Parts: sequence; structure tokens; C-alpha cells
Amino acid sequence: MVKEIERELPVVHMCTIVPISQTVGANRIVPTIAIPHPLGDPSRTPDEEKELRRKLVERALKALQTDITEQTVFTE
Repeated sequence: MVKEIERELPVVHMCTIVPISQTVGANRIVPTIAIPHPLGDPSRTPDEEKELRRKLVERALKALQTDITEQTVFTE
């Protein structure tokens, strides 16, 4: 399904288990934090967690703007 969506618009798959994303054919992959809390970390203060989430979303936006020719994992 990812490949069908990608024909119309770029997609970023934010996930906790990168090999699964690669297996299903995701092209732009952004690793996240943990399975129960993919976009956060409840052990952090609210301000720290907000900053963490902001970095992940900014990484995903960068991935959307990047031209790729093969599956790419965006870690920075």
C-alpha cells in the first residue's frame, strides 16, 4: 500500500522497528523511541518530551523534502 500512496505523494514511515518498515517497502523511514511510546518518553519532563517530539517531526519533514532513489533511514 505504501508504494501506491508514494505514486501520488511522498510518505514518511515513523516507526520503532526499522527492519519491519523496510520489509513492508517503506521508502522514507524515521526511527522513533519505543513501541509503547513511539513519539515520546514519559520519563522526561514535559519540556524535554516536547523537544524530543519536535526533533522527530522535523526529521520527518526533512525526509519528505529529500529526493531518494532507494529505501532510506533518516537518523539525523
